[in-house]
Amino acid sequence: MRSAIGVAVGRAVQWLLRVRGGKGSGAPGLVTNKIAPALLPRVLASFPEGLVVVSGTAGKSTTTKMVSALLRAHGMRVFTNSSTANLPQGITSAILDQGDWRGRVDADIAVLEMDEAFGALMSSSFAARVVTLTNINLDDIARFESSDRVTRLLTAIALRARSAVVLNADDASLATVSEAIAETAPTVAVRRFGVSSRVMDDHPHGLGSVRTSPHRLGDGLGTRVEAVSGRDAVIDINGARHDVTLPARGVHFAVDAAAALETAGAVLGAAFDASLGATTLSTLDPVFGRGETVEIAGQQIECVLVQNTASFQLNIDALCPNLERVFVGVGDEEEDTSWLWTVRTQSLGRVDIVAGPKADAMANRLAYDGVPFDAVDVDLIRGFETFLALPAPSAGVKTVVFTSRSMRKIRGHYGLTSEEVKKAGTR
Repeated sequence: MRSAIGVAVGRAVQWLLRVRGGKGSGAPGLVTNKIAPALLPRVLASFPEGLVVVSGTAGKSTTTKMVSALLRAHGMRVFTNSSTANLPQGITSAILDQGDWRGRVDADIAVLEMDEAFGALMSSSFAARVVTLTNINLDDIARFESSDRVTRLLTAIALRARSAVVLNADDASLATVSEAIAETAPTVAVRRFGVSSRVMDDHPHGLGSVRTSPHRLGDGLGTRVEAVSGRDAVIDINGARHDVTLPARGVHFAVDAAAALETAGAVLGAAFDASLGATTLSTLDPVFGRGETVEIAGQQIECVLVQNTASFQLNIDALCPNLERVFVGVGDEEEDTSWLWTVRTQSLGRVDIVAGPKADAMANRLAYDGVPFDAVDVDLIRGFETFLALPAPSAGVKTVVFTSRSMRKIRGHYGLTSEEVKKAGTR
């Protein structure tokens, strides 16, 4: 009865938010969790084929989408938090969307992205079939104080795995997680994904980990990215090389693909079809904001979401050279903007407008790197509208690089949700 009441009230909140054009996909779930705190643990334990958890500093959303697509391609019915809302209330909101009046979800398996801290906080309330950890980096010090704390949080999540833990072989910090699994859960398999020596050599500043392992993943020891060029990647799956078209440009998307393929293999075992997996990933659209091209106010805009130093660097390095129209939006995610100083911004070439509450800090960084910019505006929307008013580039589309809060504010201003975005194809 309490679950039914919680679902009813949560759905009423959803309806009110949609009627009023409100934002915040987690609010209905927050209300439901207050009324029916046992609902979420019960649902997470209800799937016949179990639960897959994806966590880590970066790459969670894309990896989760990829794993879900791979399992569906193999005939499984998948429940996932596709809105990328990875806190408990966001997961419950997904249950409200996809479940019945009691919150029961008709699916074979759940594939859920979980925030590092809240995933660890929830860890006593779920058991996972497979846990996949993408990486650990140092950029979120304001939230976590140190990368060691992130390692402890992710270890708590990994220890909830009952079948396998899938780890990034190129992240030396995750070796601690592997050691914890070997010591406390020796029956749980540790599987790995990573990149080849050639790919790592092409990225001398690393791929986003705090500590990069000095050793590359050996032959036959996991899923390995062999080569990346734009959206084209070659990935070794079970000893055979497969061509994969990525949802967006950049080696980080290839690493996400390798993580997803290894995760699907951990779930499906002998039933996993590597060729089907490569084909499936080649047809995926990107997660909102992550390298996709959308229509905003009648214009084609390439959206590049940057959430920390590593994603900022990897994303702008993967941009097409000599872009004619570039907007950079920096929100107020944190008071300390010193992390910007570890990003080498020369890849941007030039910038038309820098906007948002932290625009001055971003403009200062560009100036020190010798990257010219035309205007700075601390009002994000006003700056973005000025950018929209600029003439279209002679080739390609306009490019928007924005942090998470800037992305959400721009999306909300133009009434765009992940379901309502009008896709215009991805370059």
